[in-house]
Amino acid sequence: MRNWKLLPAITVATLVVAIVLYVAFYFVFLDFFVDLWWFRSLEFEAYFWLKLLYRFIFSGAVTAFFFAVFLFHFWIASRYLGLNPPDEILMDDSKRRRFQRFADVFMSGSSKIYTPISLLLAVVIAVPFYLQWEQALLFFFGSASGIVDPVYGNDVSFYMFSYPIYMLIQKELLTTALVVFLATGVLYWMEHVFVPNQSKEFPLGAKVHLAVLFSFVVLFVVWGFLLERFSLLYSAGNEPVFFGPGFVELRYKLPLIWLEVLFFLAIAISAVFYALSEKHRSKTPIIVASLGFLAIWGLQSSHTLPELIEKFIVKPNFTRTEGESIRHNIDATMAAFDLNNIKTVDFQVNVDATKDIEAWSTKKHFENIPVWDREFLIDSYMQLQGIRPYYGFPTVDEDRYFINGHHQQVNLAAREVNIDKLPKEAQNWENTHLRYTHGYGAVISPAAQDAGIPIVWYLRDLNMTSDVGFSVKYPDIYYGLEKYRYAIVPNNLAVTDISSSAPGDSLDYQGNSGISIPSLFRKMLFAFYLKDEKIFFSPNISTQSKVLLRRNIDERITELTPFLHLDKDPYLVVNKDRFYWIQDAYTLSNYYPVSKPAADDYLDGEHKFNYIRNSVKIVVDAYDGSVDYYISDPKDPIINAYNRAYPGVFKTLREMPDELVQHLRYPRDLYYMQMKIYAKYHQNSPELFYEQAETWQFATVDGQSVSPYFITMDFDRCNDLEEFVMINPMTPVHRDNLSMVGIAGTIDENSCDHSYKPGITIFKFPKAVQVNGPSQVNALIDQNPEIAAQFTLWNQQGSEVKKGRMVILTMGNSILYVQPIYMLATKTKIPELARVIVSIGNQVVMDKTLQAAFSRLKDLFIKGANGSVSGISSAEGK
Repeated sequence: MRNWKLLPAITVATLVVAIVLYVAFYFVFLDFFVDLWWFRSLEFEAYFWLKLLYRFIFSGAVTAFFFAVFLFHFWIASRYLGLNPPDEILMDDSKRRRFQRFADVFMSGSSKIYTPISLLLAVVIAVPFYLQWEQALLFFFGSASGIVDPVYGNDVSFYMFSYPIYMLIQKELLTTALVVFLATGVLYWMEHVFVPNQSKEFPLGAKVHLAVLFSFVVLFVVWGFLLERFSLLYSAGNEPVFFGPGFVELRYKLPLIWLEVLFFLAIAISAVFYALSEKHRSKTPIIVASLGFLAIWGLQSSHTLPELIEKFIVKPNFTRTEGESIRHNIDATMAAFDLNNIKTVDFQVNVDATKDIEAWSTKKHFENIPVWDREFLIDSYMQLQGIRPYYGFPTVDEDRYFINGHHQQVNLAAREVNIDKLPKEAQNWENTHLRYTHGYGAVISPAAQDAGIPIVWYLRDLNMTSDVGFSVKYPDIYYGLEKYRYAIVPNNLAVTDISSSAPGDSLDYQGNSGISIPSLFRKMLFAFYLKDEKIFFSPNISTQSKVLLRRNIDERITELTPFLHLDKDPYLVVNKDRFYWIQDAYTLSNYYPVSKPAADDYLDGEHKFNYIRNSVKIVVDAYDGSVDYYISDPKDPIINAYNRAYPGVFKTLREMPDELVQHLRYPRDLYYMQMKIYAKYHQNSPELFYEQAETWQFATVDGQSVSPYFITMDFDRCNDLEEFVMINPMTPVHRDNLSMVGIAGTIDENSCDHSYKPGITIFKFPKAVQVNGPSQVNALIDQNPEIAAQFTLWNQQGSEVKKGRMVILTMGNSILYVQPIYMLATKTKIPELARVIVSIGNQVVMDKTLQAAFSRLKDLFIKGANGSVSGISSAEGK
């Protein structure tokens, strides 16, 4: 009968133990060992242990510290300073023994209670530290940047590394001090209630103890007020005019913070003296100080006085009262977004472009101007080079390669595997994880081609055909942009004719990465980890097999280094040995003083930041998945802090192989963001910034913004050296004429070689001269009767005419526009490059080749007669 009564308790205990064991097995044991094996396979085991050590030593030390604080004060309160019997009790033996018995019971009994309570409170207090342990890492390993904030004169590294941790420490220490003060007070009160024969007054020791604890509370509150001063550096109250503290913040709110400190200290000191003094107690100092503090608090909370200051002092003379604050905002934002090294060139535009056309007609490799847009080209790649149903091209990249004696811009894409494209009945476990495990090869085509002919291929087909010298030893792509599932290779399946078109090629995986499965025990563990029992029971998995995990490169990098933020456009690089992915990575901070925060459309839109650096270039081997980190901005204090914290993880850019250095580029996302900010902040005087008369915006065509695009061209800066740059045109706000063309490249103009030295050059056009913007050139194209008639004819022949990206180039003292025209077949939707339109000034011509169109444009300017040469060639009719 008794056993039946115990059954519910036994059942509950069994369930609890089972749940604990399940959680421990799946979320501690399995995750820990799989992560360890995975990091070890990438040769990052030391980094794995170091991360673990930092996280748990830091959180453990914090927990131990707070536990000691709670335990120490509770112990003192219960053992030494609280008991206060009158003298007559101590002189009477029976009463003294009775008092001592109660005291002993209280002290020993309370110790059993406050020890676990201290541990529980310490864990709760330490949780925020555990969650922000990486910020603490920057605090310990960060160093001075050498840049001083203009308001308080602190190094900006104080705000990026120390200030966030100080705010966290202040909050947690204040909470701890309040809890200890209140709990200790309750403990003293309980002693007087439960231990008999106590005197009415607290003993002096107890009063001193409580006074010390109260002083700690005061100290941490005052520290909070002092830290509040720095929050003014991130004030958004003056937007949209400027960001940061202005006249009201520095002349009104900052003095109020100092007055808050003074009145609060007055309240605290008065309260302590009142509590400790036994005679001549007066509440007047406390009342006066409290009223003063409440008055200051009311002034801080009120909006009336700041609005009156704005109305009668600031706005009547805005640039004088706020000029210094605007200057601080401009300087900080330019520094935080790395805009101080922009080179500005005043571009003088010639109305007569004849000389420029003649000079550029003989320019070397003029045909390198790209006329194939990757947005259109991906459909052609899919239709013409997908070849197998399970292959696809997630994206098309641009790059430059040394081909036919010069650097030529190309489009290229990796042929990756996508199991979802197989028939449903073929999407089984064996095909998914053992057979269709990787992509194969890539396609490359020149970005500049003639119209009306099939696409020219530099690398094509599964046999990797190339007429220009491309050859790859390991063309298999196990890691890429697709959403790869786990794969187990090599295995016992006889897989033939899936990737290579040559039946004799070996398909066995020979890479070093991947987690080996040398035993049935590890096989069982992976079956549990991946929640797939087929791993354990499959006879096709051998002791030579390896499990490949986290094969999407974004997922792979994020798992390794979650503190780096990734550019949305990783790109493929072709090497003689294999394919590589290069991923640009950023370090961010939201604590750069007085810098305007980035908008939500930058990067992933989830991280708020007002400081960014492209501090790391990451190289991922597409064959074996190895990951290498190279510091590309050694001046960045954040990446230097991580480099000190994790020695051996990051390499210098000098250690990167030369064949990869030659393919580094200026990041697309970073350039877009910088130009969006520079569009306003290039007005670098407070007066211009306040007027906003020269604010720019991204140029538009048909309502769509012209995003930065790549081009490879000799810009006469480095002795015929062709540069791979990004170009970005901008127009005045609400206007369509061109204000500037920005060029972002990586060439070192001093040494004139391909060593990596990123920089931006802005070509500014005079405000007195009309320079057509992309939208105006697009209107000229639409208004050309011959071109319009040709478009109408094509649209009636079962095809759809599409305009490609408009390419803008500075050409001597003229601006050249090039726009490709595509025809999309109604049935196949394969785009065909039909024509190329070239425009300078108000002249527009269209032809099959760029050179032919340019020659006819030259004739237009030389003859000087708008109607003497048609805007479309005589051969265009059919």
